[in-house]
Amino acid sequence: MCAAAAKSATYAGMKSVVMRPPTRKFEVAVDGQVGSLALGEGTFRYQRKGPAREQGENLERAYSVTSAGPGAYSVLIDGRSYSVELSGTGSVRVNGRTLPVEIFDPRGMRARRDTGRSHGPQTITAPMPGKVVRVLVEMGATVESGQGLVVVEAMKMQNEVKSPKAGRVAALKTAAGATVAAGDVLLVVE
Repeated sequence: MCAAAAKSATYAGMKSVVMRPPTRKFEVAVDGQVGSLALGEGTFRYQRKGPAREQGENLERAYSVTSAGPGAYSVLIDGRSYSVELSGTGSVRVNGRTLPVEIFDPRGMRARRDTGRSHGPQTITAPMPGKVVRVLVEMGATVESGQGLVVVEAMKMQNEVKSPKAGRVAALKTAAGATVAAGDVLLVVE
């Protein structure tokens, strides 16, 4: 953390404030496993999506990255070293093992679109904090890939959450009028 961001100050009875650098958030699919990745300065947090996420799987670790040449890096996570090589074909090589990788900025247009989630039950989560305005499907309904499922309103803008795959609504975990946080489970399509 830079010295200016970490400084605390107390002025005329005001409480101390510690400023931290912003965290960058991404949606990732590594070897078919979909999750959320938040990178801060010196720490990362990974939360796997799907049934394991509902069980609260949340991994937070300290890390550092050092360049080891063009497209090659040495990554240190909690004292354990990993050799990482990037390829231009959507894969990385970690300690000799090649893994397919997709990374999406959740603010981008392609977020949540076909990130290796076409097989098995898919947990559909709120893309941002807001209020559920409409639920467009019923429990047990058959849905098509790209079909609207739920409408979430945030900052006076309505966002339609769409199905990542064709299937059936296996669980409906929200209702019209509900307040949701980013990442809250709305429903499950299988």
